[in-house]
Amino acid sequence: MSRWRPPSPSSTAIITREGFEKLKAELDHLWHTLRPEVVKALAAAAAEGDRSENAEYTYRKKQLGEIDRRVRYLSKRIPSLKVAEGAPADQAMVFFGASIELENVDTGESVLYRIVGPDETDARQGWISIDSPLARAVLKKRLDDEFEAELPSGRTRFAIVAVSY
Repeated sequence: MSRWRPPSPSSTAIITREGFEKLKAELDHLWHTLRPEVVKALAAAAAEGDRSENAEYTYRKKQLGEIDRRVRYLSKRIPSLKVAEGAPADQAMVFFGASIELENVDTGESVLYRIVGPDETDARQGWISIDSPLARAVLKKRLDDEFEAELPSGRTRFAIVAVSY
């Protein structure tokens, strides 16, 4: 048996202006502020002598590796992103960047989501990725439309209560 796995589908390279600015600020912070601090701390830990039993040295090496990994990812990802700006002409239809209020048809429960790029999802704020099953199901639907989405909990029917940009 081999360890080969098919590559995961690539995420959509679209982002809001705010998300793009956050990623650029994170890259700048990592590269110009955090990394130099960790390098100094690593050099100080290395100067203490025996590195095999030096927990500070081991920790700083791992920390530097994590920072470098994130910097590499952001350096490749940021240039490939397309920033979506402005609201669409038809603001009653759901597109990228929309804030939508959905009502579960079966339970009557109401939820609020915003459709954003995969790099800026945040469950606490209700920001869902455009690649998520719910977002894919609701795209290009109109206000008051009903639709079904295949969620981890099973097939669920929703009605669109409100759309805003």
